[in-house]
Amino acid sequence: MIKNGHLDDKQIVRLDYQPTGTYSLDIEIFSGSGLRKRLGREQMRLPHQHTFGMLIFINEGECVQWIDFMPVNCKVGSLLTISPGQAHRFAEDNHWDGWIMLFRPEFISAPTLKRPQTFNFRVKELTQKIPSHLVLDEREQGIVVQAIELMREDAGLAGDSSEINALLHHQFFALLLRLSIAHGHNGKGADKPSHAMQRFKAFKELVEDNYARWHQVAQYANHLGCSEKSLTRATVEAASVTAKNIIASRINLEAKRLLANSTTPVALIADQLGFDEATNFVKFFKREVACTPGEFRKKQWEIKSPSHA
Repeated sequence: MIKNGHLDDKQIVRLDYQPTGTYSLDIEIFSGSGLRKRLGREQMRLPHQHTFGMLIFINEGECVQWIDFMPVNCKVGSLLTISPGQAHRFAEDNHWDGWIMLFRPEFISAPTLKRPQTFNFRVKELTQKIPSHLVLDEREQGIVVQAIELMREDAGLAGDSSEINALLHHQFFALLLRLSIAHGHNGKGADKPSHAMQRFKAFKELVEDNYARWHQVAQYANHLGCSEKSLTRATVEAASVTAKNIIASRINLEAKRLLANSTTPVALIADQLGFDEATNFVKFFKREVACTPGEFRKKQWEIKSPSHA
């Protein structure tokens, strides 16, 4: 299933996709209670950074899942998608259950002969299109449970593993399509994306690729061939936040991940994120997060301390 990476005992646990035994399929499915028994409560409550994708569906109880250091209140019908690189912490109590699906990183990224580029692109596109937290109605819950249970059953079929893998791919793709039609950003009844939404999407992609090099709105506006004002109008219309805030949020998210996931000195993290001086990074981080990088790192390590179990 999964295994710890090689980090010291004060870091967020890095988890790689590592199926048990001879399991060779791209998708692995567990019940929440089954995973708790397998890992133990202490291991489940630790913050992790995944190198693989994950889907969590809650079908019993209520809980709080933590994704990228933010609480997500879940109840029956909650469907969460977690992307590679995100920090995640399972709910600390046992008063919930559901299904957990794990995906090999290459399943939604690098194409192979068994995973054509067009298929991988469509899976990645759909997972990005669907909100990261959905609350499904009773009818949709039944559809999702039926799909997951069928996939879990089919994963245990005897036969050609490449054919079984292809079957799971198509079943999961069909599930994503159904969710995208009902809940996607351009779902049923939606109009063609506005010019502002198209510009916002292009901006977000640029930020994802360049946040560690470009800190100014002007740099993105120049690349997109528009003014700073028009870019900010687009982000406010599409997401109710300014372009400057989006850039700052992405820089700080990466800073949080680096601080919690390593013992890398703050000065080196500042350099990796494009700051000329560590003091400028500390001021920037404190202004946005309301604590210093060192204070944030200490809080994350305290979460893992046995005294907080």
